[in-house]
Amino acid sequence: MSTASVTAPRVRRRRVIPGFGLSLGTTLLWLGLIVLLPLAGVFIKSAGLGWHGLWAVWTDPRVLAALRISFGTALAAAAFNAVAGTLVAWVFVRYDFPGKRLFDAMIDLPFALPTAVAGIALTQLYGPTGWIGQWLEGAGIKVAYTPLGITVALVFIGLPFVVRVVQPVLAEAEKELEEAAASLGASRLRTVVSVVLPSVWPAVLSGFALAFARGVGEYGSVIFIAGNLPGVSEIAPLLITIKLEEFDYAGATAIAAAMLLLSFVLLLIINTLQARLQRRGMKALV
Repeated sequence: MSTASVTAPRVRRRRVIPGFGLSLGTTLLWLGLIVLLPLAGVFIKSAGLGWHGLWAVWTDPRVLAALRISFGTALAAAAFNAVAGTLVAWVFVRYDFPGKRLFDAMIDLPFALPTAVAGIALTQLYGPTGWIGQWLEGAGIKVAYTPLGITVALVFIGLPFVVRVVQPVLAEAEKELEEAAASLGASRLRTVVSVVLPSVWPAVLSGFALAFARGVGEYGSVIFIAGNLPGVSEIAPLLITIKLEEFDYAGATAIAAAMLLLSFVLLLIINTLQARLQRRGMKALV
């Protein structure tokens, strides 16, 4: 028998992830059915208006005001939570104090609390006759039924996102680097700015993005404290609901499509910035 007739046995490459083909197909199937198909339905329904009809809806002063309020308050609340949530996570990770576990568990309450209940409670607190609102009214600060009240509600529901994303990153941070910086004469502020923050920036941006995404589409906790005055405190989700009640389905989906496009662009910018910060952090470690 010649050696040419002898074929070497094929060596089957082992994949790192078992069942990759099946798991990938299942993932794409569920992603298409649960996420992509509904989003495609929004754009298909709104496309029935035509370009001129879409532009007429998007440039309507009431729609522009609602989009500005929704995105502006969501960005403001997410920015506040990025700072406050990082400080809260720092305290939980680096310090021990009485009632720490209780306060740590209370951070997750906005996840479990129905949003309508949160909205009613915040309205009672910050309303003109509320426990906090009456004192703020005396100082000339009106919270309820203004964009400021919407921001307060979005801060309430968005804080846990930042805390829960930043907290494990701070817990895994190497304290030896901070001790080395301190031994070299760096002040506490310089150590935090130069050593701690570069390692947690990607996590802070992730929490910011999650809080922003939740705030843009929030309805239940905002609807009671907003006041719903067109052009003043009317949010885009409420305007979509009004369009649906008027059986203007194309107009409602047109506003939803605008929110999706704006949210996608902003989240893409945030994710790009996060990826750059991660690459910069990896280069710094190398």
